[in-house]
Amino acid sequence: MILTWLYVPGDRPEVVAKALRSGADAVIVDLEDAVSASRKEYARAATAELLTEPPPVPVHVRVNALASPWAGADLTALAKLPGLAGLRLPKVSAPEQIAAVADRTGGVALYALLESALGVERAYDIARAHPALRGLSLGEADLRADLGVTIEAGLDWPRSRVVVAARAAGLAPPAQSVFPDIRDLEALAVSCARGAGAGLPGSGGDPSAPAPGDRAGLPPGPGGGSGGRGDRGRRAPHPGRGRPPRRPLRGPGGPRPAPNAWSPGPPRGPGPLLTPPARAHPAAGNA
Repeated sequence: MILTWLYVPGDRPEVVAKALRSGADAVIVDLEDAVSASRKEYARAATAELLTEPPPVPVHVRVNALASPWAGADLTALAKLPGLAGLRLPKVSAPEQIAAVADRTGGVALYALLESALGVERAYDIARAHPALRGLSLGEADLRADLGVTIEAGLDWPRSRVVVAARAAGLAPPAQSVFPDIRDLEALAVSCARGAGAGLPGSGGDPSAPAPGDRAGLPPGPGGGSGGRGDRGRRAPHPGRGRPPRRPLRGPGGPRPAPNAWSPGPPRGPGPLLTPPARAHPAAGNA
């Protein structure tokens, strides 16, 4: 059972290498929000280099938003690599996006991040879009902005919506979104217990906070262990000691990726397979 997720930026291969040795159950390499536009291609190349061999723990990759200029190249570069455990798709708002990515990636496990009112409204249809989809979760920062929500209770309904949609579609329960300070283990324990009680076991952690060395804060699972049916995510602490990756890669101004590393081509623009179809917002009665 995966209890600990470690989120790391794709353009920091030395941080990814440290994460793989951290004792986390799984690592999520982020190519989206954690990477500036000028370093997208480098992050993709470094991540592809990492995944040419199976890593010591499962590695998932959060690719760029499907309508962005980088998503097509992300999917092409990563989908067939032996070290990839799953792709996390941000800003999903239509089931057709899942089906298109699944057809393009050949059965790789997919996870949809719902970050808009439209995505939440269509949660069940998205959850049933393709057998390759293995999970749903909320991207709460962007969702708050889209909804104009300023209080915690404003997200109660969207959270319940993804719990019900996942259950109805036969998917695993979604985990909670990022917890702001995982150094505060007491508050983390309260948050995890509250989330588990609402059908959202587990939590994510803020990248600026050092991760605790244990799994404190998770509610007991059905068998008495931590974490219930879900997963707890942690962000990687600032890089310190540790060996460099197998073939160190550096960004602009430093050495380029090794000659046998994947070399990204020009980024693909958004096409009809990756851009959500234009349609009217569904009525509330269709939720």
